Amino acid sequence: MIRKESRNAMREIRHKRIRKNLSGTKEMPRLNVFRSNSEIYAQVIDDEKGVTLVSSSSRELKLSNGGNIEAAKAVGKDIAEKCKKAKINKVVFDRGGYLYHGRVSALADAAREAGLEI
Repeated sequence: MIRKESRNAMREIRHKRIRKNLSGTKEMPRLNVFRSNSEIYAQVIDDEKGVTLVSSSSRELKLSNGGNIEAAKAVGKDIAEKCKKAKINKVVFDRGGYLYHGRVSALADAAREAGLEI
């Protein structure tokens, strides 16, 4: 039987499956990524308290095109700098059900290059 679901519904199913085994703590919070066609967003979350510690997005950075790899690199660098200010060095990467490819991997690589340990 083939399910006729939207791409986003299938992504949400994958994300729930990933989140069963992935959780952020105070010492090692979760870096969550959400991408839309026009923007990319990243949050560092402490799941024990249910609190967003740091966030960044292409919209917040007022980038002309927030839906490309260059925007993802800018968001990755920005989130890493904000994490350093908040004294967060290590995070667990949550790809949000997306393939680790393109904008998602560019964001993670930029965060690593800026000093965040993933």
